[in-house]
Amino acid sequence: MSEGSLTVRKETWSGSNSPLARAVARPMVKFLAQETASGVLLLVATAAALLWVNSPWGDTYSQFWETHLSINVGSTHLIDLSLHGWVNDALMALFFFVVGMEIKSELVNGDLSDPRVAALPAVGAVGGMVVPAALYLVFNLGGDASGGWGVPMATDIAFAVGVLALLGPRIPQQLKLFLLTLAIVDDIGAILVIAIFYTTSIQFGWLALAGGLTVLIVALRPLRVWYQPVYVLLGVIVWFATHESGVHATIAGVMLGLLAPAKPLLGQRVFESVEDVLSGDIADPVVLRDASFRLRETVPVTARLTNLLSPWTSFVIVPLFALANAGVRLSGDAVSGALTSTVTLGIVVGLVIGKPVGIYLFSVLALQARVAMLPDGLRRTHLLGAGAVAGIGFTVALFIASLAFDDPVLAEEAVIGILVASVAATVLGWLILRSVNYEAPVEQEEESVLVEA
Repeated sequence: MSEGSLTVRKETWSGSNSPLARAVARPMVKFLAQETASGVLLLVATAAALLWVNSPWGDTYSQFWETHLSINVGSTHLIDLSLHGWVNDALMALFFFVVGMEIKSELVNGDLSDPRVAALPAVGAVGGMVVPAALYLVFNLGGDASGGWGVPMATDIAFAVGVLALLGPRIPQQLKLFLLTLAIVDDIGAILVIAIFYTTSIQFGWLALAGGLTVLIVALRPLRVWYQPVYVLLGVIVWFATHESGVHATIAGVMLGLLAPAKPLLGQRVFESVEDVLSGDIADPVVLRDASFRLRETVPVTARLTNLLSPWTSFVIVPLFALANAGVRLSGDAVSGALTSTVTLGIVVGLVIGKPVGIYLFSVLALQARVAMLPDGLRRTHLLGAGAVAGIGFTVALFIASLAFDDPVLAEEAVIGILVASVAATVLGWLILRSVNYEAPVEQEEESVLVEA
């Protein structure tokens, strides 16, 4: 990406010629605009967690994250969570809210709206969930660790897309779309697994409240209630009621994301009336505010909120989640225990072997059954390489592990397995995809040169 392609205006400080803007601001904007940026920050946060917990001050890691923060209104106690809980239950709900909106956008406007296009990655994603879970249970069926079967089902899209970005023009654009669609279906599967299998006890009164408010949110749209603070307030109460019900609170985030409108509330014809307003000599702030409202509502709510929240979830919440969950002691006993642990072995085999095998086999079966077609420019080896990259479970895998294991020893073995598997899957996917001969079409190369110019 060239500096000329950055969205930095000369009128702003970051677009000025000051030394600090040139040396710091614009390089930072350029870094954050790259596909690999969130993956890099995720790696930094993971390394920081590992260094912290294995340093002479390692005891402060758990002490810090177990510090409790409560919210009280007068003498009424509302909620009390550790900092670790606030990250996993509250901030990750916002992350899954963005995931829900992305799924909704794909279902309405994207690849998932066309069954013929979505069939191949969707069927592949099913294989990428079933086979890893089955391989994990081969090692852990009937034991205390059997509940961790959902861990190797996950795919970390930030890392996976980052690996493809590192390979640059060697990767067909169709493969990126395949992996993105596969990851979306994978997210849907992970959400269902969390909701159905990792919910322990349910308080039906709170669940009824969450459901009733969700129905209210749905009913407000036909009534043309578009004032966003109303939905923010209702969304916070839905999250709280879901948390108190015993269902994991992140499910509220996904549910609210799926309810967000993915089509504009106002049509494109609004531009004409707005142009008429702006073409005159306008001094009335009320008229300008009305024009701003009309322009804003020509963009789908999902697009606006995703654009607003994605930088926070990608560059703040997910790295913070890694910092809070990836801290595991890498002592000799812990490592030797993990090497002989069926939990670690099941996760590594599930992610590194089960993911590519499941995605590849199910995709080939879909092709042979003619329920899907291989996009132009893709080879079957590409599908195998994408399956290997999808074995980078990391964020969602860590999240499911935190739900699956109450035993701290099993939890540490799971984290070590996820870290080892993610590194191995990265290397394996990179080697497979690099071995495939692919030349970018001339049109793409020329377009790339024009963009850089």
